[in-house]
Amino acid sequence: MKISSQAPCRVDLGGSTLDIWPLYLFHENAVTVNFAVDRYTRALIEPRAGSRITFTSTDLKRDAAYDSLPDLLAAKKHVLPLAAEIVRFFEPEGGFHLETGSEAPAGAGISGSSALIIAVTNAFNRWLKTGYSLEKLREISQNIEARLIRVPTGCQDYYPAMYGGVSAIELGCAGIKRVALQVDPEALEARVVLAYTGEPRNSGINNWEVTKSHIDGDRRVFRNFATIAHIAVAMRHALEKSDWTETARLLREEWSNRKRNAPGISTPLIDRMIEVTRRKGALAAKVCGAGGGGCVLFLIDPDARARVVSLIEAEGATVLPVKVARKGVEVRVSK
Repeated sequence: MKISSQAPCRVDLGGSTLDIWPLYLFHENAVTVNFAVDRYTRALIEPRAGSRITFTSTDLKRDAAYDSLPDLLAAKKHVLPLAAEIVRFFEPEGGFHLETGSEAPAGAGISGSSALIIAVTNAFNRWLKTGYSLEKLREISQNIEARLIRVPTGCQDYYPAMYGGVSAIELGCAGIKRVALQVDPEALEARVVLAYTGEPRNSGINNWEVTKSHIDGDRRVFRNFATIAHIAVAMRHALEKSDWTETARLLREEWSNRKRNAPGISTPLIDRMIEVTRRKGALAAKVCGAGGGGCVLFLIDPDARARVVSLIEAEGATVLPVKVARKGVEVRVSK
């Protein structure tokens, strides 16, 4: 038997960082807006006789092996810690080989690690028949990632991987709810250019430090997040109306606010790309994720794609062709 799975990465549009508990509890009607892209993460489990466990990461080009589950659980360090932490949770009784891979460039800021965890946990859930719901697997995946990075994690990154499409992640006292936004995916695709700077992300926003400051009552941080929350709510409504002019204005406002909050979110290359494309058809731009490198999202006039792409590539960045991923995680079992 072979169990294979894939899950898409995402691009965030507004409300990022608010999705870290308990920040969203202090801002009414908090929401994060994002969409899934067809850059996929993948997992393949091949059960085997005996107790031996082996891992291969095709994108990281690393391998790991353990004589048994107790051997893995006893290890102090792991060559592939993400895979090891997931196995630690599921504790499969038999031996197997796990192969993982990601189409997200290193440090791209498009949530490759979160999408990969969703792909792997769903594969183990199917193989072991543990019966977890998709939402429960989101909670498990988020907790596993928090154990890996040793700070609280947000929830938004998992939903595009789970469901695909364009999403509003509603955040409040009643919990977390994903709402599919009725956005024409082809209209969005026509207006999006995703550029990879070639510089792995170097956390422009330290989410843990920001979270602590917010909880400690820093008024400046509170005001910043109040603005971020307001922009995200407005962006949701603009997307639902297919008001691309307003969406672009809000994306510019989001980026301006993010830069004021954390100057390290940008780099000289990012600044140059945004400046040179601004008068040639790029209506707005922002970095993906925490910034400091990685990917930059450009919202463009559809007729200006060739010009914008040429200018980005002239700066030394790589344009990643992307479409909206219509589906989320998919798992297949084969003989």
